[in-house]
Amino acid sequence: MNILILGSGGREHAFAWKISQSPLCDSLFVAPGNAGTASVATNLSISYNDFDAIADAVIGHKIELVIVGPEEPLVNGIVDYFESKESLAHVKIIGPNKAGAQLEGSKDFSKAFMQKYGIPTASSRTFTAETLEIGVEYLEAHPLPIVLKADGLAAGKGVIIAEKFSEAETAFREMLVDKKFGDAGNKVVVEQFLKGIELSVFVLTDGEHYKILPEAKDYKRIGESDTGLNTGGMGAVSPVTFADANFLRKVDEKVVKPTLNGLKSEGIKYVGFIFIGLMNIKGEPYVIEYNVRMGDPETEVVIPRIQSDLAMLMASTAKGTLNDFDIQISPQVAVTTVVVSGGYPGDYEKGKVISGSEKVEDVYLYHAGTTFNANTEIVTNGGRVMALTGLANSLENAVHKSQRAAQVVQFEGKYFRHDIGVDLIRYND
Repeated sequence: MNILILGSGGREHAFAWKISQSPLCDSLFVAPGNAGTASVATNLSISYNDFDAIADAVIGHKIELVIVGPEEPLVNGIVDYFESKESLAHVKIIGPNKAGAQLEGSKDFSKAFMQKYGIPTASSRTFTAETLEIGVEYLEAHPLPIVLKADGLAAGKGVIIAEKFSEAETAFREMLVDKKFGDAGNKVVVEQFLKGIELSVFVLTDGEHYKILPEAKDYKRIGESDTGLNTGGMGAVSPVTFADANFLRKVDEKVVKPTLNGLKSEGIKYVGFIFIGLMNIKGEPYVIEYNVRMGDPETEVVIPRIQSDLAMLMASTAKGTLNDFDIQISPQVAVTTVVVSGGYPGDYEKGKVISGSEKVEDVYLYHAGTTFNANTEIVTNGGRVMALTGLANSLENAVHKSQRAAQVVQFEGKYFRHDIGVDLIRYND
């Protein structure tokens, strides 16, 4: 089987690394890929939002299965595009159609969906420019802190947690009046702040059946002890200490099943991943958000724990035979540390030569923002550069492996957090 993965991050390198090991995979392509995927697949210089170019590549390379990494092409309707083309009718694609992708593409839709199907979540109201002043009054009367979310995709920057009314009002007006996030901020969801411990649960569904994959906890803030600006993710851990069997059973009954049944009730045939961002509040799960793809860097700790053949798992999902697939999960602990460019998540320079990656031992090294320069040296090409995953029998050893590897990789301006997973070691104690 010839397989194409869309995307260019650590998530896609982790997918490609695992799928390349499968006897089911004849030829593997990644579009556009990075310097890491180039070692296990053929990179195609195609944007994952250029559907016509993707279609040409699929036909030209006789691709039978497409796995969509990022959310943007899903929200933009790549699955619907494939379904509308007779020449692509034989191609299976892992990812929801445009209607299903609204779970991530519209915060307003997802909140209404949760309320309709009784899925536990924070109370909220949605406002537009027309209801701006009513919204300001609502903010003023609401207990603090308060959460404001741009309705659409905003590159992970569309969520504001305001500690003061003045901050909330400023952010509210910036979204609705100043169009800080463009059309993504045409609606703003104002939400109750939930206090608890955050984690992510990942579900894979073929439209009828589903499997729950290993859970993970990620670290979004740039600074140690979760301080500073939000990022795409500075590290992750799986499994999660505070997500015991009882809690995960509640997630299945109160969140996963109602979500999948709700999609069916809405007439949405959903094939692919659902990433459920959760808050554990005194042992009860509350949904913070849905994403319609795997997380990054969470994938970099989930994939090393999946012992089963990933290509076969994806093929079973595409064929609708997921129920017959028995996923084998390692009991070991995975910890990933992300090394980033100096200045990230603000402005940063690209093109810094990376050294030391060939010396990294006893970890899984996943490339994210990397490419090759004219001298075929591996150089930085993004904010998040690499994810280094340690897998071990204990959390302490996995943390040690990951951190040691992060110190070995070198490039000008390199930064990484030294405390990924340390809070969970304390939690265990």
